[in-house]
Amino acid sequence: MYVYGKNVAKDLNSKIEKAYVVNNFKDKELLKKIKAPIIYVDKKRLDSMVDGVHQGIILKIADYEYKDISELTNDIVVILDHLEDPHNLGAIIRTCEAAGIKDIILPKDRSVQVNSTVMKTSAGCLDRVNLYQVTNLVQTITYLKKQGFWIIGTDMEGTDYKKLDYQGKIAIIIGNEGNGMSRLVKESCDFIASIPMYGTVNSLNASVAAGIILFEVRR
Repeated sequence: MYVYGKNVAKDLNSKIEKAYVVNNFKDKELLKKIKAPIIYVDKKRLDSMVDGVHQGIILKIADYEYKDISELTNDIVVILDHLEDPHNLGAIIRTCEAAGIKDIILPKDRSVQVNSTVMKTSAGCLDRVNLYQVTNLVQTITYLKKQGFWIIGTDMEGTDYKKLDYQGKIAIIIGNEGNGMSRLVKESCDFIASIPMYGTVNSLNASVAAGIILFEVRR
């Protein structure tokens, strides 16, 4: 997998297999820290390798390794119901890390996966959270319930998120950017949390909604 950017290079130093660097790259101190082979190329070559602002450096690393759900040990879990935007996934990873929430579950199919955009947007936080990839969200929710988790979905139609009790083992579900939670996932929830809207906008970006809910859970 290719990732890019100076901050990513600093965070993933030990995992870099190969570095592609623009010929006139200025940050010599950063290059000194990279132990992998460095290949100097022109900007046109770098532009063709990734779709994003690479800052003159692209890194080859191993594909991200997801954890198995059986390894989950923490009491707060985030479930992402078929998110599609890698920027949202990266932002949610950052939010979870900032809130001290370590575990994020996402489905294998019809869902964004860890890629270079997620790596860059998460700003190095990916190494400090656990991502679990599952084949079926409803079956996973059933499994979590058997482990003692309360399942709280997020939707416009529900209980004010500040009025819910977040004690105990909690799984928070963030729905798809356009369609929200899928029907079967929604029906599997124990509670539905809503964020009151006071303006003319009737919904929030998935990562913004996640931030509001998750810091309330942590509080």
